[in-house]
Amino acid sequence: MTHIGIDILGGDWAPEAALSGSLSALNLLGENTILHFIGPQNLVQQHLDEQHPALAKKAVIHPTDDFVEMGENPVKALQKKPQASINIGCALMAKGVLNGFASAGNSGALMVAAMHFLKPINGVSRPCVVSAFPQKNEHKNVLVDVGINADAKPEMLVQFAKLGQLYSHHVLGVKSPRVALLNTGAEPSKGSLLYQKTHELLTDAKDITFVGNLEARDFYDGVSDVTVCDGFTGNVVLKQAEGFYNLLKHQNIEDPFIEKFNYEEYGGTPILGVNGNVILGHGISSSKAICNMILATEKVAKANLALHINKAFNK
Repeated sequence: MTHIGIDILGGDWAPEAALSGSLSALNLLGENTILHFIGPQNLVQQHLDEQHPALAKKAVIHPTDDFVEMGENPVKALQKKPQASINIGCALMAKGVLNGFASAGNSGALMVAAMHFLKPINGVSRPCVVSAFPQKNEHKNVLVDVGINADAKPEMLVQFAKLGQLYSHHVLGVKSPRVALLNTGAEPSKGSLLYQKTHELLTDAKDITFVGNLEARDFYDGVSDVTVCDGFTGNVVLKQAEGFYNLLKHQNIEDPFIEKFNYEEYGGTPILGVNGNVILGHGISSSKAICNMILATEKVAKANLALHINKAFNK
């Protein structure tokens, strides 16, 4: 059995969007997947009884009315609110009750809770977050890091490359992921000292298929399966893609490929480098985004991603 936890109290539109998306996901999850609702007992039970009485056996409720607000200090919230939904979810995973946990709540609090309860994988200096972008060739380019590590060292970027490779291989099914370094030019000497040194280390890394620097204009051309950068740069790329998608929608431009940039379609992004499968959703997640986030969590959990990362870093 696969056990997936969902934070009903996480997100700007919680609990309504989280609850609605979770109920929709119940119909789409695998036969052997159990969904654990972490939130208000009476509210969740009422909606289950009204909308999914036949699927009650696929649902478990972990009652709590406490949550971390979006503007709260993550560390203080962890200490002051032990029964907050994010804390309960990560604690349940640490105990082995859950195989995956998803939340659209306070991203900093989720990272702190994941680090506290699950601990970083031995050999990983800093966990990171990835996001998979659509390519012209129908494949995905995994960008790592997209927001957690605004300041990074060359050795950290090499670890990000390894983490991105493992995600691309075990979750997206790429046999031998190619890794590129996001930079201002193709030459090895381009970019800051951080990127020049990272290029040197990636070139020498024997367990990484490094294809060199990648300019932003070529990011969607399918020349790499994983692209590495610091969290500041990655977050700018991610937000720029979201903004461009919103601009096209404002102009009433409809295209199947453009729809792949809709955050609702991918639901959430995994935190790589902790001893558990944790998925972070967008704070403005709609019910559709919550549903897809839960399905993404099931996929990552069934791939045993955290276990593969642990094995790779501790051979």
